[in-house]
Amino acid sequence: MELYFLALLVLIMIIALTSGFPVAFSLPGSAILTVAIAALCGYIFEGNTDAYFVLGGPNQWLSAGVTNFRSLYWNVERDTLIAIPLFVFMGIMLQRSKIAEDLLVAMARLFGPVPGGLGISVVFVGALLAATTGIVGATVIAMGLISLPAMLRNNYSKSLACGTICASGTLGQIIPPSIVLIILADQLSNAADQAATTRKALYKEATGSFSMPGEFDVVSASAGDMFMGAFIPGLILVGLYMAYILISAIIKPENAPPIPFEGSYDRKFIADVLLALIPPLSLIFIVLGSIIMGVATVNQAGAIGAIGAMIMGSYRLMEGKPRAYYPAFMAIASIIAILILLQLFNLNIKNIQSGYDAFGIGLAVIAVIALLAAIGWSIWRAFKIDNTLQGVMIETAKTTSMVFIILIGAAMLTSAFRGFGGEVLVKEYLTSLPGGFWTQFIVVMAVIFFLGFFLDFIEIAVVVVPIVAPILLADPGANITAVWLGVMIGLNIQTSFLTPPFGFALFYLRGVAPPEVKTLQIYKGAIAFIVLQLIGLGIAGVYPGLVNYLPKITHLTSDTAPPPSNPKLQECLETFIFADYDTNQAVILASIDAIKSVNIAYLPDDYQTYLSESYTNAGKSFRLIEQVREASRQLNNFIPDYRPLHVDVRFKQREMKRLNREIELLEQQQRATDLDEEGSNSPVKPVSEQITLLQIGYQQLESEIPHNWKENRSRFENLASTERKARQKYRRNVDESYEIIVTMLKMISDREALTSLRDKLPLMQAIILNDPAEQAMVSIKALGGEFNSITNANSITSKLSRSRRALRGNNPDQEKSIRELMLAIDNLEAEISWRSRANSDLKPELQAYEQSISKTIGMRQQERLTDDQAESVASCLAVHKDISLYF
Repeated sequence: MELYFLALLVLIMIIALTSGFPVAFSLPGSAILTVAIAALCGYIFEGNTDAYFVLGGPNQWLSAGVTNFRSLYWNVERDTLIAIPLFVFMGIMLQRSKIAEDLLVAMARLFGPVPGGLGISVVFVGALLAATTGIVGATVIAMGLISLPAMLRNNYSKSLACGTICASGTLGQIIPPSIVLIILADQLSNAADQAATTRKALYKEATGSFSMPGEFDVVSASAGDMFMGAFIPGLILVGLYMAYILISAIIKPENAPPIPFEGSYDRKFIADVLLALIPPLSLIFIVLGSIIMGVATVNQAGAIGAIGAMIMGSYRLMEGKPRAYYPAFMAIASIIAILILLQLFNLNIKNIQSGYDAFGIGLAVIAVIALLAAIGWSIWRAFKIDNTLQGVMIETAKTTSMVFIILIGAAMLTSAFRGFGGEVLVKEYLTSLPGGFWTQFIVVMAVIFFLGFFLDFIEIAVVVVPIVAPILLADPGANITAVWLGVMIGLNIQTSFLTPPFGFALFYLRGVAPPEVKTLQIYKGAIAFIVLQLIGLGIAGVYPGLVNYLPKITHLTSDTAPPPSNPKLQECLETFIFADYDTNQAVILASIDAIKSVNIAYLPDDYQTYLSESYTNAGKSFRLIEQVREASRQLNNFIPDYRPLHVDVRFKQREMKRLNREIELLEQQQRATDLDEEGSNSPVKPVSEQITLLQIGYQQLESEIPHNWKENRSRFENLASTERKARQKYRRNVDESYEIIVTMLKMISDREALTSLRDKLPLMQAIILNDPAEQAMVSIKALGGEFNSITNANSITSKLSRSRRALRGNNPDQEKSIRELMLAIDNLEAEISWRSRANSDLKPELQAYEQSISKTIGMRQQERLTDDQAESVASCLAVHKDISLYF
């Protein structure tokens, strides 16, 4: 029965959407209506409102709806969606203030004389507007009103002109900042959590281990990651569009003839172009650059973009009037002043230490006040001129409200879909497909592409993605990143604006196109660009590094970058470092031999042993690397023959589990039927026959599992374990080899701090003899704290601790306390003595040795990766690695 209600849910939703009922109410309305019908039928026919639900019932569905509502509006950790109204405001403000129109006119004049130049300029402007506004409707309408008449007037092919404008307008869906990417990031963060749980369960089932290695985990995607991941694919699309227009103009010049510029290329022309081009480019650089460089989060960058759009709009609204640019100049001067003051002064109010710092903060306050004045001036202009601010605020509120209401409705619909077993059906269908992940992925992308004919991007993102994304992300065979999946879905969803018959970009253009442009010509022009988008989708799919590299390198070079010892970086980092070992082997071995020859006989015995062992272990690193390589070689040689067996057996085992679940459901149904029909003659044979057939299928699959499966699986696990242990042994060895070197250098450098405390220890004797025991204990403890700040002063602090303990209790032992104090003094003198000698005799050689091994043996102990290492590791991590054999 659950399947009937699932079909009813889908049917009601389709009827509501196709009848023109608002999406924001169609999604939750269909869920509420279906859940109510199912609960009512369950109560009437079964006496239980939960009877026709696979998971829970109406109460659980309502509870899930409340939870989704709370997480959307009250969960402080889920702040990704805050960026939506900020970027929407930025886009509408730039459109209302006619910045977009100026850009279109300037670029058309600049590129017009080139074959296909006007079409190329439309694509170029579409890309810039996408990176500043991200509003498809505004971009298509603006370019349709300005560029389409000019293109038609200059004998451009109507289909090419319409297709160019529609496709360029949709770039706002994939080129950051994009509302689609923000929504996808929000949906994928939840999907990644579900996928991580599923993958851990798979690992436990395959290995019996409750702890899955961190490098096998599913990583979530933030909005910033999505922005970085979509940047290069967006540029590829722009390049494909431009190349297509240029080639079309060369092959058929009559489709896109050059347009000569009637004016002259003088200073005024250059000034107009620069004035139209530089402000949007500056805004793009500030918004995206602040995210890439880690200066601002996506939400903060959105706020910066909104303020920047306000300032840009203020001078455009005052075009031709006196003092039009004053607020912009004030804002720029204030920001420059603040940046200069940040370099010259410490502007932390809590750390004011001198009049110089106070003076710097005073100047900064003046600069901030000037910036606020410029922003206030711009707001006042936008408010007073043509009521622009009010119109922008209303449109922003409308768009944002629509997005959030759809998000809530989609969450309710998805909960109902899961309640009726829809998610289980989808998962079973996808996982049962032959061909593994790529078959599943192609099917999902085909469904999304088909839904783009009828649904808007928001409905697809919030309804389809939460259902299919956890299944695709959990697959260890592809081991895709959430960023790559999000960008691929985003590129696919972009076609929803172009695909006939319901592509929104087509309707936007149809609304402003002249009557001589037929709807069929708009559809025809869009088809070529849909093909180009599919080509771009294929490029991003075949080369995932194009998507993953920028987020990875941004993360690895940011201020919050993980240290080189992070487990997820190790294999990629070791690939880079092992090549360094090969290149610099002679230099490293020479450094080890050189440091071994340095006299360390005057050091304490323990440190002599530690250093000697460190030098020996450093020399062992090359042998351990060869062991790692040999273990990896044996594993990699075994994998090609083992992989087909593993894939085949795991597929059969999944089918066996599915059959087993069906058998259990049928047995439950049979038991319920037996109870209901007890005493009657109604046969239950059909259910029994189904169970028997399923059991036969189960046994057949079980018999098809090769006899050598367990043996080969055991061998793979042994080889994988050998490689893992070899890597762990290498890592422990280099860590132990390098740690003592760093510690020794710190100890030697702390000799001056030890010397500065030399006079304080003897004073403790008088304090112990003359002061009350409790006060003397406090003094000793304070002095011990000073020694604790010095590297490895344990021999002194331990004696001071004993000296303090001797004064405890009702009968303080002053003699014992002084005796321990004398031992502390002796140890202090010994420490100062050997550290002072080591400072002159050992430190220079030890520093040279540390420098020679810091990027190889000592790399794991560094604070961050070098730029070369970060680039190599990012390139390595950007490629999806198949880890299915470990599951």
